[in-house]
Amino acid sequence: MIETIPKRSGTSFILKKGQFLKVINPEGGQVSDMILINKDDIREKISSGKTLDYEETLLITTNNYLWSNRSNKMMKIIEDTNGRNDFLLAPCDQKTFNHFYNIKSPQPSCLSNLYKHLQDYEIPIDAIPTVFNIFMNVTFASDGTLKVLPPTAKSGDYVLFKAKMNLIVALTACGAKASNGGEFKSIQYEVLEDYES
Repeated sequence: MIETIPKRSGTSFILKKGQFLKVINPEGGQVSDMILINKDDIREKISSGKTLDYEETLLITTNNYLWSNRSNKMMKIIEDTNGRNDFLLAPCDQKTFNHFYNIKSPQPSCLSNLYKHLQDYEIPIDAIPTVFNIFMNVTFASDGTLKVLPPTAKSGDYVLFKAKMNLIVALTACGAKASNGGEFKSIQYEVLEDYES
């Protein structure tokens, strides 16, 4: 069954080893931050550094794995119809809204949404690592300069993952304007026991 994450909100759930997770961009142009934590030992979590190290690329997509801080495979990307994701930037929070947009009033951020939905699993906010930014379009110049551009994902684009261990998964529909081309939209996801393309 397809579930919908309303704009600027989040969710969390258990994904068992061998199950598939399909993250869908229903309207296009929307980013989803994803956290993975080992259900059987919450000290093991997704690691951008380990993933970039083992996969030897900044562009994590089809046939790449997402790795943990203990050098274990957490997920494999089975299909990615858009092909553009980011693993460099941290989840947005109130301080980044203030820094980039001069927004001082409280706003729903990816960090606050991730923390809210991980509290059931007793995950402290400081344990939330750099996230896998699904559909996020970050470019990098030869001098190292980063730019956040509107997502290239179209309506119906998706990324299909396969769990390599029992996982706590947290997902958001990102609330940072620049990451989403200035608009906020929903994200959908589906947990599947098997999958045929």
